[in-house]
Amino acid sequence: QVQLVESGGGLVRAGDSLRVSCAAIGRALSVYTIAWFRQAPGKEREFVATMSGTGSNVKYTDSVKGRFSISRDNAKNTAYLQMTDLKAEDTGVYYCAARPNYTPGNDYPYWGRGTQVTVSS
Repeated sequence: QVQLVESGGGLVRAGDSLRVSCAAIGRALSVYTIAWFRQAPGKEREFVATMSGTGSNVKYTDSVKGRFSISRDNAKNTAYLQMTDLKAEDTGVYYCAARPNYTPGNDYPYWGRGTQVTVSS
């Protein structure tokens, strides 16, 4: 069973960039499809981006296309979400999630505890 630990959140200004990381512990990250979700105060958790185990299949929610970039370094067992041109509406707790490659559906059984990203306007 893999454990996921996020890091790199913080307080930034609108227009700034920030990279959050997700370290996988206990299993090789390469066997998992990874995803980033976020939850703003008072709102439901929403999907942000996902990347397949080989990195060949990447998807983003529309609101972050062109600004965010998901990546992974399987040798370091770490995934990343590079965020640029941050906006106040990007504020929230960012969660890393994983599911075994080739698993049907969109459920993610493994989750980290999240890292807070706050964007001041």
